[in-house]
Amino acid sequence: MRAMALIIAAVAGGLLYLVAAIALGSPPAVTDSPAQVVSWLGDHRDVVRIYAWTATFGTVAFATLAAIIRGLLPAPSRDVFLLGAAAFIAETAVQAWCWGALALDVPSPAAARLVLDVADFWGPLLTGATMTMIGSVTVLGFGSRPQIPRWLAWVGVVALTEQAVETITVFGTHGFIAPGGPMNLVLGAGLTGLWLAGLVVWAVGRLRRAAPAEAG
Repeated sequence: MRAMALIIAAVAGGLLYLVAAIALGSPPAVTDSPAQVVSWLGDHRDVVRIYAWTATFGTVAFATLAAIIRGLLPAPSRDVFLLGAAAFIAETAVQAWCWGALALDVPSPAAARLVLDVADFWGPLLTGATMTMIGSVTVLGFGSRPQIPRWLAWVGVVALTEQAVETITVFGTHGFIAPGGPMNLVLGAGLTGLWLAGLVVWAVGRLRRAAPAEAG
């Protein structure tokens, strides 16, 4: 049952993320003027609401995934992982609130630019939550008695390294390293998503191996 619940939560979360990404498309960049932001919002209110809606259900999916995986990890990794997952959910909710507020009633150009800047910094600050999750699991793959597969540990090393480097987006102002830019939403999201997929594959396999023993 837990293995199936995990698969459903992972698939649902992934699909909701894709719907959200497709809905937003190419939102205003940090270099766009306040007037450009207002113009974009005026044409995309409905898709912004769809994004906020997916974040709402995404909370349920990701919380379920995190709770099941936490149960497979030893202390203290399980608690560190859960704290990172909770931070991930909270920060994503704040970002979705900002987008939802902009769609409800488009404010003045200056106010719209300010609120969108707050939403854009979701990407740079989220690296703290993702590093907490990735690091708490990756350390289990090394030492004389690894508790996760080596392949998952090395995927974690790659993703963790990228997320650490990605913190430079806090200082970015334009281009690839801009807050909410390609480094956050394409490279970072892709590697973190790959690590999460690997984590789910490992967790499902472990749950299925444990099922006969639990049934007996």
